[in-house]
Amino acid sequence: MNKKIRRNLALRKRRLQRRLDKFSFNDDGCERPMIRARNLHYEMAGRSVGTAYGGIGAIHRLVQELGLANAIDQRLALFKIHLPYHESDHVLNIAFNTLCDATCLEDLELRRHDEAYLNALGARRLPDPTTAGDFCRRFEESHIDALQDVFNETRLKAWARQPAQFFEQARIDMDGSLVHTAGECKQGMDIAYNGVWGYHPLLVSLANTGEVLRLVNRSGNRPSHEGAAVEVDRTIALCLRAGFLRVLLRGDTDFTQTTHLDRWSDDPRVQFIFGMDCKGNLMGIADRLPPTAWKRLKRPKRYEVKTSRRRRPKNVKERIVEERGYDNIRLQEEWVAEFDYQPTACRKIYRMIVIRKDVSKTQQGRLFPDYRYFFYLTNDRDSSAAQIVFLANDRCQQENVLAQLKGEVRSLTAPVDNLLSNWAYMVMTSLAWNLKAWWALWLPDVPGRWAEKHREEKQTVLRMEFKTFLNAFIKLPCQVLKAGRKLVCRLLAWNPWQHVFFRLVGHLRR
Repeated sequence: MNKKIRRNLALRKRRLQRRLDKFSFNDDGCERPMIRARNLHYEMAGRSVGTAYGGIGAIHRLVQELGLANAIDQRLALFKIHLPYHESDHVLNIAFNTLCDATCLEDLELRRHDEAYLNALGARRLPDPTTAGDFCRRFEESHIDALQDVFNETRLKAWARQPAQFFEQARIDMDGSLVHTAGECKQGMDIAYNGVWGYHPLLVSLANTGEVLRLVNRSGNRPSHEGAAVEVDRTIALCLRAGFLRVLLRGDTDFTQTTHLDRWSDDPRVQFIFGMDCKGNLMGIADRLPPTAWKRLKRPKRYEVKTSRRRRPKNVKERIVEERGYDNIRLQEEWVAEFDYQPTACRKIYRMIVIRKDVSKTQQGRLFPDYRYFFYLTNDRDSSAAQIVFLANDRCQQENVLAQLKGEVRSLTAPVDNLLSNWAYMVMTSLAWNLKAWWALWLPDVPGRWAEKHREEKQTVLRMEFKTFLNAFIKLPCQVLKAGRKLVCRLLAWNPWQHVFFRLVGHLRR
């Protein structure tokens, strides 16, 4: 970051802080409302053009540094003649549309009519929504696999820049999610187990960074685990090739594929923690465990109170449940134990970790003690039973990833007409989520007095929700102009993350 940018950032920050400082606030004129603008006029600029998405140019610069566009054009062959668009133009157009807070394919029309947006990308024109939909319909399954392989090859470049501790263990999570559609003619959709029409995509993600490693679209009536073993094998090979020392596989009870456990366990670098259904034989073994086998499970605090502890408000839900005579179940204590267990389809014996949750059940004013079991199967012989439980519970973070892909990225939707075209759309829009992770991973680790602060900022950006990331780094009001042989994007507003933005932009330019 050069001195001029650093000085302007500091000036903008001080000016805004003075305006918001409650101690130096002058209370003259407080008898009137604070929002009181009048005599407001709007004008149309002549030569100057601006866009609300000034950070998109920096994202494109990152794409160029990763070599993603060239790799797409080399590996993905969907056009015989390029008139005028290439495959990378379509893929990046859909991904960038998502990064500009778009909600559907039709929002591409807004992007292609934004002159400053086109200038920031150096594009003469961009595909319209109809052309983008036609591009999605060109995909076959082999093309989608090739595109995901390109993304995986690209992420290796971002991973290669990370410190040694990054490669200690890759935590791979897998889960399925239902995608509802109100359409009646979408090929490949079906009725899911809960009666909803749509698709049932499989998601394999890296918990370390939140990246989507593999995404497979399936019919709505398919089971969650279908095809998961094949995708897991691909991600294991990818992570080991990237330099990860160990790989941890995690999934709920639907993904405990006992026919594959021995094969994964044969590699000492691969570990797994899978949930097991609470069946009668397992409950019987747990009931027969001696009292000395159980240890109280103490969970770490969710957060540290930095100020004074506040009084807990009254539980409104519990009051209503008690007033209306519903069953009220409250957790009292948790106990953990373990025993050896050999699934029917396995030749090896593994550790079975069991949690017993002691609960109190109030039914029509009467208190009944009760307990419930939860089981986890693992080949990890080194970690304690409590550590296995905490690692298994951390898999819930993938639920947040799925929520982001559905609610903010809007990747898990079905805007096109068949299973393959919707699969292609899901993969291309999920690239926007991956670009957020690669943006954070590309931030330089600077040694010296600011090293710790920079590492914390990097982790904060990596854990950001998608909407927060857009507000911090993409939705930057920006004037785009050509000066000599360079393209200048002049930011017109300040936010607290701009020093991180300029640090990465400067690193990309070097």
